[in-house]
Amino acid sequence: MVRGVSILSLLVALLVAGWLLTAQQRSGASGHTASQAVVRAQQAASGLTFQQAQVQLEQFHALNGTYAGASTAGFDVTLVRADASSYCIQAGAGESVSHLAGPGGAPGSGPC
Repeated sequence: MVRGVSILSLLVALLVAGWLLTAQQRSGASGHTASQAVVRAQQAASGLTFQQAQVQLEQFHALNGTYAGASTAGFDVTLVRADASSYCIQAGAGESVSHLAGPGGAPGSGPC
């Protein structure tokens, strides 16, 4: 009888340990999913910032016939390069840097 109880308690301990292990692995996966969601949100925010800066650059170009000398003040982007017919703006820092080469370009990862 004592032997049966010992085996039963060992089985229960193994089941609890297995359940805890799988719960920990699942929470690790959701942490990775949360990290991916943060990256996607940062990319979406950069895309909106780029669109707003593009409007300002296009207005400047319409008035002056060039992108050179334009300003992106008020937007969280840096005008890295601008000449008579093109420009490149950049947002973010470190590994989350993205850029947009315009006019008519699409946001891309990395610096200009």
